[in-house]
Amino acid sequence: MKSFVPLLGSALALAIASPACAQDSAAREDTVFDGDYLSVGVGAAVVPSYDGSDDYVVSPVPLVQGSIKGVGINPRAAGLALDFVPDAAEGPGFNLGVAGRLRLNRTRQIKDPVVKSLGELDTAVEVGPTAGVRFPGVLNPYDSLTVTTDVLWDVAGAHDGMVVNPSIAYFTPLSRGMAATLSLNAEYGDDSFADYYYSITPGQSLASGLPAYQADGGFTKAGASLLMAYDLDGELANGGLALFAVGSYSRMLGDAKDSPIVSIRGSANQWAGAIGIGYTF
Repeated sequence: MKSFVPLLGSALALAIASPACAQDSAAREDTVFDGDYLSVGVGAAVVPSYDGSDDYVVSPVPLVQGSIKGVGINPRAAGLALDFVPDAAEGPGFNLGVAGRLRLNRTRQIKDPVVKSLGELDTAVEVGPTAGVRFPGVLNPYDSLTVTTDVLWDVAGAHDGMVVNPSIAYFTPLSRGMAATLSLNAEYGDDSFADYYYSITPGQSLASGLPAYQADGGFTKAGASLLMAYDLDGELANGGLALFAVGSYSRMLGDAKDSPIVSIRGSANQWAGAIGIGYTF
């Protein structure tokens, strides 16, 4: 998955798997989200060919989200996060658990022939802790603001580094059957991460014609997405089928932005969009 997908995953989870409806504030109705539930979904996204590319490809976007026996299941880009802290009955809720994902950047679908000549990279398997806090009732009785951070390490020997993904998501229902989520996120990678994905060795420089470049760690990107979800029976709270559409923009930062694969062969401006369908039961 590309840089857009983390934005989609967190936004979609909030949009199709939240008890979002314009209920009477005097009494909360029972919803499919009380107790165990599971949301599954799939979509098609148009995303950059690699992080920093100005070429675009179509990629599938899968989703699994839910709660089983008090353990929350939340989507990540090509992965999942497990939350072992049960939600509070009222007031702020806390998330604490473990996250894991595959990083497929430059492992496939490289459309630029010069960047492709640098060679495909190995798939990284990133695992680490995730923590966050959710504040309900920020601007209305049914909205929420969620702040989350994942700290992940590659355990597959690809980049052998650490990456930190902080995010903020604001969810609000627009009606009983429609909801919206605005998400902001960023990515920080250490020296090993930046070197693996954005450096160009002297040998690669001779083969590709790009200048040699040494990337150091730091923030690599920041972005925002806006998602709209619509329940097909007009009632988000009872689960069932829901459609979603989302648009995203992210900006490459720091040494990642200055890398020749971005500054010469790609673009610091990264746009993406997706449509899909999900089912909650």
